[in-house]
Order: sequence, then C-alpha cells, then structure tokens
Amino acid sequence: MERDFNTVSAIYRIISTDKVNRMLRGVFREVTLSARMVRHNYSLKQHMVPHLTTALTGPLLDLERRFLDSMPTIEHWFRTQWLEHTVPFYASVDLRNSGFKLAPVDTNLFPGGFNNLNPDFLPLCVMAMQSAVEKICPEARGILLIPENHTRNLFYLQNVAQLVTILKQAGMNVRVGSLLPEITDPKVFDLPNGNTLMLEPLMRRKNRLGLAEFDPCVVLLNNDLSGGVPDILKNLEQGVFPPLSAGWYARRKSQHFTAYDRVAGQLGELLDIDQWLINPYFATCNQVNFHERLGEECLAAQVDALLQKIRVKYAEYGVRQAPFVIVKADAGTYGMGIMTVKDAAEIKGMNRKQRNKMAVVKEGLQVHDVLIQEGVYTFEEVNDAVAEPVIYMIDHYVVGGFYRVHTERRVDENLNAPGMFFKPLAFEASCTLPDPGIAPDEIPNRFYAYGVVGRLALLAASLEIEAAENP
Repeated sequence: MERDFNTVSAIYRIISTDKVNRMLRGVFREVTLSARMVRHNYSLKQHMVPHLTTALTGPLLDLERRFLDSMPTIEHWFRTQWLEHTVPFYASVDLRNSGFKLAPVDTNLFPGGFNNLNPDFLPLCVMAMQSAVEKICPEARGILLIPENHTRNLFYLQNVAQLVTILKQAGMNVRVGSLLPEITDPKVFDLPNGNTLMLEPLMRRKNRLGLAEFDPCVVLLNNDLSGGVPDILKNLEQGVFPPLSAGWYARRKSQHFTAYDRVAGQLGELLDIDQWLINPYFATCNQVNFHERLGEECLAAQVDALLQKIRVKYAEYGVRQAPFVIVKADAGTYGMGIMTVKDAAEIKGMNRKQRNKMAVVKEGLQVHDVLIQEGVYTFEEVNDAVAEPVIYMIDHYVVGGFYRVHTERRVDENLNAPGMFFKPLAFEASCTLPDPGIAPDEIPNRFYAYGVVGRLALLAASLEIEAAENP
C-alpha cells in the first residue's frame, strides 16, 4: 500500500500540465481516501474486535444452525408476539454460552451500560429509539430522564449521557432530572470521556413532573427503584417508562424466569428443539434469613434437587463438566448477593463472611427471597479472560452489546463483580442480519443466536410487566 502511495505521488509531482495535474490530483485524493479507509478499517479490526474463543461442541452448533435455517419462522413468530404484547422500552440481557447451551441468566429493565456499546451502532440505537418514542409520545414534546442516585459513579453517568445523546439524535428534547435532595440547582458533571452531563432538580406541578420551564410528555426511568417508589413519582398523569411496577422493590427474578419458561417452551415447540438448550432450570426459597441461618434446610433441599435435574440433562447430552447452581437474591441487581454452589452441603457450611455477603443487596436491603438458578458455564474468552455477552435492546430491536470480562473469575462464577471490564461487541453486521450461507459460529451468525435468546428474554419481560400491571 505504501509503495502505491509513493508511485502516485511521484507521478503527481512530475507531470506539470494543469489539466493532467487537476485530473491526477483527483485520482490522488481518491487513492489517499481509499487507503485511509482501509487502514482505518484494519485498525478497527485490530483494536475494536475482541479476540473471541469459544469451546464449541455439537449441541450448540446444531442449535445455532436450527436458528439460521428457521430464521423466517422465528422472525414471523416474534412479529406476532409484539402484536399481542407491549414491548418494554429498553432492556439488557446477560447471556451465558457454554458450548452446549446458550441461555439468559439475568434481564435488566433499567440498563446502565449504553456507554459500553460499539459506537459504530449509534445509528441503530437512534432508529430504535425513534420507534420506541413514537409509540409512547407521538408529539415528542420532551422526555425527562431520571437516573440512579449515585453521582460519584462517573462511568454510570457516561451511560446517562449516552442515553441523552441517543434521545437527542432521535429528535427528542431531553433533560435529566435528579431524585437527589442535594441537587437544588442545575449541576454539571465532567465525565471521564471528556463529555459533560447536567443534572437538574425535579419539580412537581400537581400531577405532572418536570423541571424549571420544562414540561415533558414522558418520564423515562434509568433508576431501578430498588429502595421503593419516591412520592414525587406516584400518580403522574404523564407516561412513565418502564412502569413503576417494574422496579426492583416489587419485581422478582423468579417471576421473570417463569415467564421465560413459558416463551422458551413455545419457541422450542415451534422449532422442535429441547428448550433446555436455551432455558436454565430454577427454583425458589422464601423467608430465608442468612444472618440467623433460617431457611437453610429449604435452600439446601432445593439446591440438591436442582443439581439432580441438571445431572440428568448432562448425561443426556454427554456433558462431562460438574453441574452447579447460582444462589442469588430474587430481587436486585449490581451482581450483589450471588454465590456458586456445586454441592448442597456448601449451604450449611457457609461461614459468617459468606452469610453476610448473601444477606444484603443494593440500598442495604435485606435478602429474604432467594432464587436458585441452574448455573451455565461460559466457555467464551476475550484475550484469555473469562467473558459473557450482554445484549442491549431498545423497543424490540437488538442495538448492540458488549462482553463483560473478568480476569480473576472462573467459568462457573458470576462476572458482574468488582474488577470486571467491558469489550464492545464489534458487529460486522446487525444481530438480526445473519448469513445462512456460512458457519453458525461465524460473525454475524453467532450474534444472531444471541439476538434470538435476548429477544426471547425481552418477550418474557413483556409478559412479566403485563402481569404486574394487571394483577
């Protein structure tokens, strides 16, 4: 490439006639621009595409091939589902790919990592956001975005700033209102990436919520309401999205996976596949008190029963790894209150430090309801570190994702923990545009499988919200 540059430059300098000179100047610009694009794309592939390694076995490749071969059926099925059910405004889904199983392990209805998405897919985010907003506020007078209260987490505020960018580029007038009592005047935060974000004090006028001289038609929450619903958000005449009932003060992961079990069964029957390949087993225990060691018998019994069910499936598919379960709080986020268990005896053998860790989640809330979920190995690696994909959706569109990566965690452990970092999923094409003519594990086919399972979890969240809104 450099030799081509030198040759064209030499010719350009030698020839002196104005007409030829102008012609060659144009050619030179074209060659230079093309070469710069080649170098730019090569640089992107070197630095933005994570080195991904997956230990593949037969069942997952067969599953992905079934997805590819059944793409028209799958997409038609999703379309009919969205005619019957209201899609959540946005969501993110944590997936685990074991090489023999691809399943969701968590679904967040207040996603907080838009700043970790591949910037190349900002246009897709904007188009999806336009679709989402047109459904809830056709006039699009304005959107009030309400974030979490932790202003010290500047990386989270970068997520808020990215949401503001997406909304503005989608043609919306958006401002950010804070629930923090100390925000009494507009305050500008300098962010690590060089951008800024302004938080403003909320103002309630009868049954409308807004800011000074700002009366929005929609309130968009990026606050998961773990501590409950503040009075200022109650009984508003504006639309609130996601609805207040989706907050963690009321939501339960077991309810979500009950809904997921239903839709996974429907898709499994439609495609004639074993739904276990995309669906983790789970059970629950209520009235658990880790400090006082109450409910341990229930917890140990459920762990043992779930491990037995998993062993049967492992034997059926010839899986040699040891089964495990994840014990976690049935409500809450941020990766708190989670432990890996391979033997029910580990429950009764928990020391004080382990019990203290399991007893409290975000906002200092005590854990009483516990989800026991089939553990799904992750055999994906990014640059020799354990990784799991996280898929982001706005409306019913997959808009990107990233790998959550942890250098100090094992393939059977929770990666949503201090020390994690993120690598954008560097899509060469959208999750929803697979190529059936190439192998299932090639980009974008692997990402299409991610998109199918991610949207299945999104549909489960829709059923979950409907049940909460219409008890």
